[in-house]
Amino acid sequence: MGVGAVSDYHHVPAIRLDRRATLVAACDADSDLLHKRGLDWGVDFLTTDYHEICQSDQVDAVVIATPNFTHGPIAVAAARNGKHILCEKPLGLDADQVRTMYHAARDASVVHMTAFTYRFAPSMRYMRDLAKSGELGQLRHFRSQRFLDLPETSWGWRQYKDQAGAGDLFDMTIHRIDFAIDLLGPLTRICGSVARFATRDHTASGEACPSSEVDDWSALIGEFSSGAVGVWEGTTLAKGYGLDGFGHEWAELNGSEQSAVYRLHEPNKLWLGRTGSDLAPVDVPPQYLVPAGSPRDPKDGVPATVFRYDLMWEFVSAITQRRDAVPSFYDGLRAQLVADAVLQSHQRHVWVEIPDEPR
Repeated sequence: MGVGAVSDYHHVPAIRLDRRATLVAACDADSDLLHKRGLDWGVDFLTTDYHEICQSDQVDAVVIATPNFTHGPIAVAAARNGKHILCEKPLGLDADQVRTMYHAARDASVVHMTAFTYRFAPSMRYMRDLAKSGELGQLRHFRSQRFLDLPETSWGWRQYKDQAGAGDLFDMTIHRIDFAIDLLGPLTRICGSVARFATRDHTASGEACPSSEVDDWSALIGEFSSGAVGVWEGTTLAKGYGLDGFGHEWAELNGSEQSAVYRLHEPNKLWLGRTGSDLAPVDVPPQYLVPAGSPRDPKDGVPATVFRYDLMWEFVSAITQRRDAVPSFYDGLRAQLVADAVLQSHQRHVWVEIPDEPR
């Protein structure tokens, strides 16, 4: 569902790599783009009605890569028709909507997965193993920066609250919230803030449009149940942070024995350092470059792009092995609870407790 850039660049190439999966249908509200993708992808079953996909006997699983406000209805319809679901983040506009999606998929016993792509970066997989094995020592601090230099013209649907929910916070920072929880466990309370600097009241071609309603900068401070602390900052307005379109990303763990740093544009390296030495790059060991069994060749393609194909590999593997996918809708819900709390904290100027969400 949704035939835009993320499907064309990430999901469809990943499906083509996996012999266990076949692309059989495509759906989008834009009939012209849908027709083009049908020709490009070699797909005959094309529709603008997602119900046709959800009800089709030809379809076993769906990928939802549509605007945020449509995720909930599509996911619930897919679950009720027994389809396995991979959905782009954020799963919904708020935690209540995401909870409904999670419960629908859980109760239907279908595989459900949130597209938190960066969990599959080789350096992030290596960092996670170092963290969980105790190699870094007692984990104390998490630190994340995600800086992009995007044009200050319209984001289309992404800049309106009723369609996107929020801006940078829901689009980019929520990824970093997720992998912090994955590394350090649940967050118990946070304080945060958002801001909008670009009005985005014109399209790229110069036509006037309603001003943006969502943030282009977000930040938060959090406390984990383990006693560790975290700091996150994201912006789309960091001039000069192009880095070949990938932008700047820095995710850091400070432990009692070592520090470890992940950087998006060099995902096959990890920066490590101990007391008495400086952080220095090390190559990610071969066993972390691709998941076991993945058909992807880590030597092929741009490293900061191709690791994203392993998201689909995990989804298909979970379906064929009849197990839960990781990260699941539950992981998407936990991250959404934190992102929602950032907006509450900003509005009320207080620390906000993160509720314990039952499975």
